[in-house]
Amino acid sequence: MSADDATKGVACTLKPPVFLHLGGGDAKTHSGVCVIDVALPPGKTVNIETITFKNFYTASVSVRLQRRRPGQEGAAEWRTALGDRPLMVNPHTEAGAQDYCNIDRKQMRAEPDDVCAVRLILKQPSAAWRTFGVEDVRIFPRTQPEADKEVSDWLSALALVERRPQDQGPVDAASVSCSLQQMWALTQVMQSSQSSATSVGRFDVDGCYDIDLLSLT
Repeated sequence: MSADDATKGVACTLKPPVFLHLGGGDAKTHSGVCVIDVALPPGKTVNIETITFKNFYTASVSVRLQRRRPGQEGAAEWRTALGDRPLMVNPHTEAGAQDYCNIDRKQMRAEPDDVCAVRLILKQPSAAWRTFGVEDVRIFPRTQPEADKEVSDWLSALALVERRPQDQGPVDAASVSCSLQQMWALTQVMQSSQSSATSVGRFDVDGCYDIDLLSLT
């Protein structure tokens, strides 16, 4: 995944919204449910970190992901990653109606990896708003943390030392000692960061997320 994808998001295409109509009703009368499919680049899958969008009078959103695992045969599977997350404080009032919102991978109950398509299911039960939807949908891929990359590099280097042929002479003890000291120092920094992150706390209350705290203003 390129650095441009990580900062600007993955190139994706929003298909026209499909409103579910009430049976036997007027063609303009819908059930308060709208489905929007987001197509990702063909032939590629994405490990999703965050989905962002601007709300337009949608009361709640559900997210379904189509995933294709490496080597998987047959049709890709659909999984519900998020169900009925509130976007408006009250469907009948304008609070939160046009906020910027983000959905992080930590909030999804299905792992958002190897994703080839995204489906947004929007709901607006209030008759006060004739139209609703979402705008400016962006999908940002997951990137490997720099600290994890450094640990991986050091472990690879140590593995090469272990596989070093004996006829190439003795291993440089000073180099190995330096690498081990760097790994120990990084471990301390990571543990400290995790402790700091834990002390901040999360935004969920009784298992639900406060949309005002999760929205971008």
